[in-house]
Amino acid sequence: MASVRYVAIGDSFTEGVGDQLPDGHVRGWADLVAQGWADAAGEPIEYANLAIRGKLVWPIVDEQLEPALALKPTHLSFNGGGNDMLRPRTSIAHVLTAFETVVRRCDEEGVHLIVLSGANPTGQLPLRRVIQRRGDLLSHAVEKRLASRTDVVQAYNWFDEELATPPYWSEDRLHMNARGHHRVAARVLDALGVESVPQEWWSLPPLPPRGARGAAYYREHVGPWVRRRLTGTSSGDGREPKFAQWTEFAPRAH
Repeated sequence: MASVRYVAIGDSFTEGVGDQLPDGHVRGWADLVAQGWADAAGEPIEYANLAIRGKLVWPIVDEQLEPALALKPTHLSFNGGGNDMLRPRTSIAHVLTAFETVVRRCDEEGVHLIVLSGANPTGQLPLRRVIQRRGDLLSHAVEKRLASRTDVVQAYNWFDEELATPPYWSEDRLHMNARGHHRVAARVLDALGVESVPQEWWSLPPLPPRGARGAAYYREHVGPWVRRRLTGTSSGDGREPKFAQWTEFAPRAH
């Protein structure tokens, strides 16, 4: 059995949306962490990812936390609240309680917890001031709550000004591109104390500009999002986790 068994729970940020591979599958920072961890350790690690796009923070906790803990991981990463921040009546306390629940259950099960804050997309989004304010409040609240918990691995991305700039974001402006996911992966590996984090992951060469502008952007990306809100549906409806069971990530040959 591998000495590291790492499971990730969350929403599109953790699923890896925006970092799409040529075969159509999404990769994302958590997959990159698993691979980078195995490369640095020189031995395989077991990895699972139960994250599903579109999930609010409490459905993440209610639907993913216990199945993740049932896998008997050594490490569990958690991020949530990004989709809650897009809703007008979000309670920061309601979201913070979800984080506290994950902390408590990991403490009870003896699992090393990795907590992340999501990256900040607001520079490119409509209603940026409202979302920025909520994101600031939530990020500060989580950091304050965990300030004394030196045993919890903390990898915060919301206040990373470089990561917030357009070259790190996909064409929908809401999800990071491959460049953004690599930067988050580098931060997580660094927070874990993993040696030999690839330095280039912090800032890969910029990708060619892509994506619709003006009215076309609203038609292709904002319109579908509004329709899902009006119909009470989610981009994650009917989706299954991409790695529901342990998958071995072996170190790559150098």
